[in-house]
Amino acid sequence: MTQRVREIMTPAPVAVGTLTGVCEVAQRMRDEDIGAVLVTERDELRGLVTDRDLTIRVLAEGRDPLHTTVREVCSPRLVTVSPDEETGHAADLMRRHALRRLPVVDGAEAVGVVALGDLAVERAPDSTLSGISAASANT
Repeated sequence: MTQRVREIMTPAPVAVGTLTGVCEVAQRMRDEDIGAVLVTERDELRGLVTDRDLTIRVLAEGRDPLHTTVREVCSPRLVTVSPDEETGHAADLMRRHALRRLPVVDGAEAVGVVALGDLAVERAPDSTLSGISAASANT
């Protein structure tokens, strides 16, 4: 039977407004043990910011984290997937665009995030990536 994105995605993704400071986002990532946060404006998806974005686009560029907003450092051109799409389609999008995470959008509403690790756990449960993805985070 064909598996759908909704079956493996992380529902109810964490979202912040475009003017949210990167320090607050980093704290949310730490507190909620996540690596990506959706960026919204008036409930409309505007981007995605990852822990890597914070490292590369804030710290490595010497920006002041206390005065930088997520709008300045998020990835604004998003590739998204529908919750009703097959997981194989999500995997193809990730491969084609070299992505680790895809926002899951139902109409105009962001309803989840599907990560490379989610696909690994479902499609190759005995793989190294699956084991890493299913393990507790190091703190």
